Amino acid sequence: MSSTMTELEQEELLEKSEVFKIKGRDKHGRKILRIIGKFFPARLVSVDVLKNYLEERVFPKLGKKKFAILYIHTGVQRSENFPGISSLRSIYDAIPANVKENLEAVYFIHPGLQARLFLATFGRFLFNAGLYGKLRYVSRIGYLWENVRRNDVMIPEFVYDHDEDLEYRPMMDYGLESDHARVYDTAPALDSPFSSYSMRCIS
Repeated sequence: MSSTMTELEQEELLEKSEVFKIKGRDKHGRKILRIIGKFFPARLVSVDVLKNYLEERVFPKLGKKKFAILYIHTGVQRSENFPGISSLRSIYDAIPANVKENLEAVYFIHPGLQARLFLATFGRFLFNAGLYGKLRYVSRIGYLWENVRRNDVMIPEFVYDHDEDLEYRPMMDYGLESDHARVYDTAPALDSPFSSYSMRCIS
């Protein structure tokens, strides 16, 4: 589908989607590259455009210092947001050596059973052992603040909503329940309903 859009339009789509954003630091003082998987328009953006976008607009902002990735997997659908195994490998191979060396941690939010199995099966083949060893699964947002400065990082509202779902239905962590709309007879939702794309910064 990317062929229906020009390369410039695809890059502008990536920019507007805010899939990639460098902001904040973790508790080790490292810059954070936040990646929101749900926002990635995999069916509209080509691999070449993505690699060029990263090379020109993301990697230069990281500089030559150590950094960490905060990857938000919440709400990712394979048919919409997953670029494919071969594409992932191509993207990884295109990352400059100095960027790979400076990456010290990957905080993986809401991995779920399928993502864990995928990485356990293909992770070592797709990525080198060094990167795979930097992966840190974070099943709840609360655990993230043990490593990341919460005042520095903006998290989409739908991520907190999913966290709340997991508290009511913990088997979702293991892929044993569908992620349908919540209907509770007891306690009301902790947060008022916002657009799933709204942001908030926890203070």
